[in-house]
Amino acid sequence: MSDSLYLSVWFPSFDPEEMLPRTLSVLRQFPFSASESGVKYFSVHPVDWSEPTVLEHRFTTPADPAAVMKQIEEFAEPDYALVFEATWDLWTPDVQGQWELRPSKVTFIVHGPEFDDGAFREEGHIQVDFGLDYPFLHEEMELHSEDEERVKANVAKLIDFTHKVEQNCKPRGRILWSESDENLAQKLVARLQRVQ
Repeated sequence: MSDSLYLSVWFPSFDPEEMLPRTLSVLRQFPFSASESGVKYFSVHPVDWSEPTVLEHRFTTPADPAAVMKQIEEFAEPDYALVFEATWDLWTPDVQGQWELRPSKVTFIVHGPEFDDGAFREEGHIQVDFGLDYPFLHEEMELHSEDEERVKANVAKLIDFTHKVEQNCKPRGRILWSESDENLAQKLVARLQRVQ
């Protein structure tokens, strides 16, 4: 059964003047889709998730992350959350079982330290929502050696991104996690051991 997959990142400090530079540093590590390179959407949320958004914008052509940060700099406030959507290319089988690289949505959620009663403590200053973990497991399929290479390529992209965040963004901590209590690394190892 698929679970939602997240990367939570905490920084030593996350004052309003640091929110956008730190967010931009994470976005610069992200391997954007070749066909949709950049931020596709953003929204600004005050106080908590029950409040209506202050600003939303969907780009017809994905925008450069640095330009988006300039556009929303007035909203870098401790009681705001900022949400950005982008895509990256993951190997996905079609109905005939042929693998192809397809854009897959990733959501970046930036929590101001006072937003939603300090939700960042559990969710991270920046939380990256990768969607469901099935592109990295494909538990519904019986994997053969050629399929395994595609799944491994997806996993390598995920691991490479998390390592780049660790090396280049100077976080205090980070964790890759899913909604279930199962350890993602253990699920990956178990999955790849079942390859035919």
